[in-house]
Amino acid sequence: MDIRKIKAVLFDFDGVIMDTERQYSLFWSRIGKKFLQMDDLDARIKGQTLAYIFDTFFAGQAEKRAEITDALNRFERGMDYEYVPGVLDFVRSLTDKGVVTAVVTSSNELKMAAVYKAHPEVKPMFGHILTADMFTRSKPAPDCYLLGMKVCGSTPETTLVFEDSVNGLKAGMAAGATVVGLATTHPREVVEPLCHYVIEDFKGFTLEKLNDVRQ
Repeated sequence: MDIRKIKAVLFDFDGVIMDTERQYSLFWSRIGKKFLQMDDLDARIKGQTLAYIFDTFFAGQAEKRAEITDALNRFERGMDYEYVPGVLDFVRSLTDKGVVTAVVTSSNELKMAAVYKAHPEVKPMFGHILTADMFTRSKPAPDCYLLGMKVCGSTPETTLVFEDSVNGLKAGMAAGATVVGLATTHPREVVEPLCHYVIEDFKGFTLEKLNDVRQ
């Protein structure tokens, strides 16, 4: 693609900015086994909002929702928030080029507050941060990325999306953006059919190298 046309770059957060997906997998795997006798809840809910998870798997179960919410809040306050390799340099390079950046995440404001506490530099790093509280339909619906484009003043043709989850990749594609998949949560063979480009992480990556990335 012509990188000169890119006006905005939208990033999912978990598995794209921070390498946290494995921690979430452990948490939701335990929740699935404890409350639903389900072994694969973690795989089913990747990229989804908490509201979606509750409406889909815990409808009408107020006590369980409260218990899970409390456990999740405690878990997120104690999580290890480590950057995906190379992402800091890449985001800085976009800012230097005048490209608008935004985080588009299925996480809520409370979770992001825990992130800001651990890494105060995150909030000012991006032009915008959009959380689950700002859109109704969860990924794979394109709503969150369409909102990201609106906020950033871009169009699908001028927007690049970075995603790692299956639902997130589908959301980016449904929004009409050019989608780069990160093989951080799923292996390359899972990510590849769902996006335009695939990278392992951001080490040494620049917009100029996009056309050299193996499909």
